[in-house]
Amino acid sequence: MAAISKYLTAKNSSIGAGVLLVLYLLRRRRRASRQQRQGSTELLLAAEKEARKDKAAVDKVFFSRLMRVVRIMVPGVFCMESAYLLLIAAMLVARTYCDVWMIQNGTMIESAIIGRSTKDFKVFLFSFIKFMPVIALVNNFLKLGLNELKLRFRERLTKNLYDQYLQGYTYYKMGNLDNRIANADQLLTQDVERFCNSVVDLYSNLSKPLLDIGLYIFKLTSAIGAQGPAIMMAYLLISGLFLTRLRRPIGKMTVSEQRYEGEYRYVNSRLITNSEEIAFYNGNLREKQTIHSTFKKLVDHLHAFIFFRFSMGFVDSIIAKYIATVVGYLVVSRPFLTLSDPRHLNKSQSELLEDYYQSGRMLLRMSQALGRIVLAGRDMTRLSGFTARITELMKVLKELNAGRYERTMVQQDKDSDLSQKMVLVPGNGRVINVDNIIKFEHTPLATPNGDVLIRDLSFEVRSGTNVLVCGPNGCGKSSLFRVLGELWPLFGGELTKPERGKLFYVPQRPYMTLGSLRDQVIYPDTHEQQRRKGISDQVLKEYLDNVQLGHILDREGNWDVVQDWMDVLSGGEKQRMAMARLFYHKPQFAILDECTSAVSVDVEDFIYSHCRTVGITLFTVSHRKSLWKHHEYYLHMDGRGHYDFKPITEETVEFGS
Repeated sequence: MAAISKYLTAKNSSIGAGVLLVLYLLRRRRRASRQQRQGSTELLLAAEKEARKDKAAVDKVFFSRLMRVVRIMVPGVFCMESAYLLLIAAMLVARTYCDVWMIQNGTMIESAIIGRSTKDFKVFLFSFIKFMPVIALVNNFLKLGLNELKLRFRERLTKNLYDQYLQGYTYYKMGNLDNRIANADQLLTQDVERFCNSVVDLYSNLSKPLLDIGLYIFKLTSAIGAQGPAIMMAYLLISGLFLTRLRRPIGKMTVSEQRYEGEYRYVNSRLITNSEEIAFYNGNLREKQTIHSTFKKLVDHLHAFIFFRFSMGFVDSIIAKYIATVVGYLVVSRPFLTLSDPRHLNKSQSELLEDYYQSGRMLLRMSQALGRIVLAGRDMTRLSGFTARITELMKVLKELNAGRYERTMVQQDKDSDLSQKMVLVPGNGRVINVDNIIKFEHTPLATPNGDVLIRDLSFEVRSGTNVLVCGPNGCGKSSLFRVLGELWPLFGGELTKPERGKLFYVPQRPYMTLGSLRDQVIYPDTHEQQRRKGISDQVLKEYLDNVQLGHILDREGNWDVVQDWMDVLSGGEKQRMAMARLFYHKPQFAILDECTSAVSVDVEDFIYSHCRTVGITLFTVSHRKSLWKHHEYYLHMDGRGHYDFKPITEETVEFGS
């Protein structure tokens, strides 16, 4: 029965009891007080507040969340996922019968060796050799099913989440309007993979032991009676409930671990994304401090988690290993030590030995199966953490797609003119889609967190009337364009504008997509969409020539050359490429946000003239005096809640000069 010890070892255990648990709590308290003395009080309070949100336990809520996600991963009865679930179940049944046959055949071989029967030894050994390919096939079919199911679950869930994440502007809203999900990339990649792996492993680790228990109880009842298996099951089930109760904090700790991992990945990605700006500022030491601080939070949590698992491992070893071994010895030995037991009354020593080995090994396998179910509570608790994070992401995506978001709102000064009689409700305004007009009617201009920039914005612009937007930094120029592009919610009034596809935004630092030279001009269209529009490559070449970028096509040789265009093109070339992209799409209105700051004046003049020629109406943010002549109106914001919308006259141009 010492083998029971080997098979019931609780790997990777997690929470402590008794003195170890007290030491753990004291250690955390000392660390918290030390961090407070170092001036991190606010961060700790925020972390504790966030941790209280991360509720993850094996309860009704967990099973309800899990079923919501499973319905996505297994969409119906007749799908490949269901087929793989059936394959795994069939292979688990086959593997259980293979285990029983192996026990019986192995005992026969050992009995033949002890009985010195060459004939029986050869017969049973040859049977084992014949059966080996079947056992190997069953085991590998089981592995195939498990691995394919993990991949298919991940594929289904990932596609579903990305369909919601990339629906409309949801990906923008999650990072800029809503502050519930801090690290969407972590959730969509690592957490989805770990969740799918955990679900499949749990299915395997629960279904196989349940099959084993049923079969071994039937076999053992005929060998040593029903009382022995019943005692073993009762002990392991009671101990399992006790250990599962102790493991409850693992779910919350798993959620916290993934959040800290996401924060650590985020600060590293920011360093890579903004490396040039940081280098100009010589900000390496400041960034190192930020990364070390974030990494320290992760390391401290992982230290606590390791100590947690160590203390729980001690309890697991005592309850699920050593005491279980003692109970196993008592159960197996009882019918053999009772001399009056009718099952072993007239048997020889070798027959008793054979019965003992068979009963012992079957009881060992049953105990092992029960032990796996007991320890599956640990995996289920960890799965509850991943499930909580995935379902929270699904909830936020659904609400964002429905136009609802949550964000900490700023407190306006009660004495401020901007705050008087202002009740800000995101989405309270109305957007009306009409071609060839942009009209704001009594619309408050405010940031998503409730910072009011202009209380009542009203003006109208029709196609063919270019508008120059000016004012100091922070006055609301970019906010106006975000509202126009429907990136930010409307807090009131009415906004009349063309549909999204008929309004184009060109930023100061244009985005260059991954792909070919053609993709840079036609983005976000594909080559197939270009053909459907009837725009030839010769016309694309004319767009490049209009912005003096024809030499890039001559240099690269053809449209399908793939480069890292963010590095290949200079700042001015990227801005001109964005203007070529504007000519390709020919929208009704274009928002030009300092998008020609790195372009020469003569090229800029041609670009603005060409926009008027092809009928693109412009909203321009620029400090260049040479651009006033290309516009009919100007919108001036003073940064204190006031604005002027007036026609540009010769006096205005002279004043601007």
